[in-house]
Amino acid sequence: MNEKTLQQGVHLCFYCHAQTKHDGMLLTEWLLEQAKKHGLGGGSVFRATAGFGRNGVLHEEQFFELADNLPVKVEFLLGDAQADALVQMVDDAGVDAVYARSPASFAVLGKA
Repeated sequence: MNEKTLQQGVHLCFYCHAQTKHDGMLLTEWLLEQAKKHGLGGGSVFRATAGFGRNGVLHEEQFFELADNLPVKVEFLLGDAQADALVQMVDDAGVDAVYARSPASFAVLGKA
């Protein structure tokens, strides 16, 4: 791989439950819409098969009544300034979510 193509930035992940809403829409959709609206790089949503959060309630696929509110992760690969802006935007909006931020090296392969 050509090292010159690698960008240095941030792997930014937000964690919430699938049915969490903000401003009348699912938080996962809201996060993706905000990123898109502000011209940030692409984002993805991943659903867990089981998990528990700060409240200690276990959510698993096998329990029908809790299966529709499984943990989800919304992640982005961004530049430092973009990650700062997105975190600030989410904080300013009063969103209740957990996030993780870690350094990342990333590149686009193929014909973009």
